[in-house]
Amino acid sequence: MKGKQIVLTAPLTEMLDHAGYFIQMGVASLPSWMEWMFNRKYPEWKNVKRYPDHTAKAAPAGLRILEKVAQREFGEDNVAVCYPEDLGRFIGSETRVVAVSTHNPLGVTFAAGVYTSMFGSSKRPINSVYAMEMFDAIKNNPHRNRFKVLVGGSGAWQIRETGMAKELGIDCLVDGRSESAGTVELLRKAIADQPLPETVDVSHPSRPEDILFPDKPTTFGVVEMTTGCGRRCQFCKPDLNPQISLPKEGIMRAVKANAEAGNSQISLATEDMFIWGQVRSSTPFFFPNREALLDLYRDTSTYPGVEHVVLSHGTIAPAVVDPTLIKQLTDLLIDKSPLHIPSVSKHPKKKALTPLIGLETGSPRMARQIMPGKSVPFSVEDWPSVVVRGLEIMNANFWYPMMTLMIGNPGETDEDVKATLDLVYEIERRELFAFLVPSVFTPLEGTRMKDQRGVTRTRDLSSLQWQLMMKCWKFNLRPGVNSWWGRWAFRLSGMAIWLAKLRKTNGRNFKWAMMNFCGAIPERWMQKMGVLHRPQPVEIKTRRELLQSIRPNYWKYLREDTGDVDGMLEQTIPAKFKATGSKESAAAVS
Repeated sequence: MKGKQIVLTAPLTEMLDHAGYFIQMGVASLPSWMEWMFNRKYPEWKNVKRYPDHTAKAAPAGLRILEKVAQREFGEDNVAVCYPEDLGRFIGSETRVVAVSTHNPLGVTFAAGVYTSMFGSSKRPINSVYAMEMFDAIKNNPHRNRFKVLVGGSGAWQIRETGMAKELGIDCLVDGRSESAGTVELLRKAIADQPLPETVDVSHPSRPEDILFPDKPTTFGVVEMTTGCGRRCQFCKPDLNPQISLPKEGIMRAVKANAEAGNSQISLATEDMFIWGQVRSSTPFFFPNREALLDLYRDTSTYPGVEHVVLSHGTIAPAVVDPTLIKQLTDLLIDKSPLHIPSVSKHPKKKALTPLIGLETGSPRMARQIMPGKSVPFSVEDWPSVVVRGLEIMNANFWYPMMTLMIGNPGETDEDVKATLDLVYEIERRELFAFLVPSVFTPLEGTRMKDQRGVTRTRDLSSLQWQLMMKCWKFNLRPGVNSWWGRWAFRLSGMAIWLAKLRKTNGRNFKWAMMNFCGAIPERWMQKMGVLHRPQPVEIKTRRELLQSIRPNYWKYLREDTGDVDGMLEQTIPAKFKATGSKESAAAVS
């Protein structure tokens, strides 16, 4: 069999888009022995769809871009994207390159490290098991001596840092974008059987016109919307990429490609959805371009064949800046959301919009150290107020974000953990809701914190850190355990798991946090006993107070129809512009 000259693939668990919204997060985080839960919940999750020629009908967006680059340079008939179990159909005597995209091959990302460690298996999340099976299939292919193996994607750094490339049969690890000229040159060398470096960094495009869009359907209908972010969080690698707002024409072509191929769901991928349309404009990026965003999401959500729209990443400060934007986005998107949270959402149909937003810490001191720009245009000292006021606005519009927290940051003190616990209790006291997803700090390669170390194992967490971890999950799961029998089943099963395994796995500091999680003892009793931190009230500024705290030279970018700005705009915007508070007015006086 001749095979294809260039074969592209990824672990099966990273090529799924049909078995439920949360499955990819689950397989990336939970230990392999818990796969039975997915088999029971989604019995068809491994039954992927193929084209008649057996190529993959869904693939990660990055792999689709590499496919487009390779087909353009080496011919469409010479390139194939396939699922791992189909590698034998496409690798043959004429195959010269097998390129792999992977997100989390070894299970050492923020969430994966903590949850597999909690359950006593720190290196084998479900995704890692399937990645290893894929690498074994490539390594044991009878034509292995004829082709080079290239591995890229956001998880390639894990293999580089652990020195496992040789063991996995990898010839070259690639860090960078498929559109780069360096990527094409690497493919040419591999096809020519020339020696390849063990690792190579290829450049990121700096201009919007240099970024490509996929011509075929992507997993979950992912279409890139922006690159970079601009808030300069110290732990974040994507923030190091150029801040680029991709052209609407290209985005809509990719939406069209997905919809016409039968992919009814679209997710506009971004590090911060609110910067789109505002990058490199006369207005600072942290004041959203309302009209541009509404126009993009309107055209996306109403495109023929698009039934569902899922929000990607965002930040919470823009909700405080422009609550009208949140309301108008809700009007456009809520009926297109595939997500329902019956016990939380006040929407008539219990629908919800769930963007991914970083909370990370409730301590202004720690926020100043690791993410000083997260709150702009507000001061980082007001971070708890920004979070609470932003959540109020989001919840009022049926937005229930998934908010990440980091535990065990370098230099984290007990006072920092207490401040975060106080904020979590404050959110609960105000009857607000977000999915709070805690994880242990992981120094990601390429970030500004790559050489720093915090807590490395869940067993090393302090009692306070465990309380924060388990309080978040108790908060998340409470809406789903409403019946009297459900609460008792939850308590008893939680205690059984703790007694059987978790008390040995996670150490003595885990005990009271687990008791609180299960509801085995009333929380207020344990606080009086001194085994749990008793939360302190958090002083939260009003939205108006937050707006007034912004630097006065930024007031001109606020909009009158958002409220709480009376008396501020008169100082900055000429009367002829004041009525609308439009983007044009802001630009005119900037």
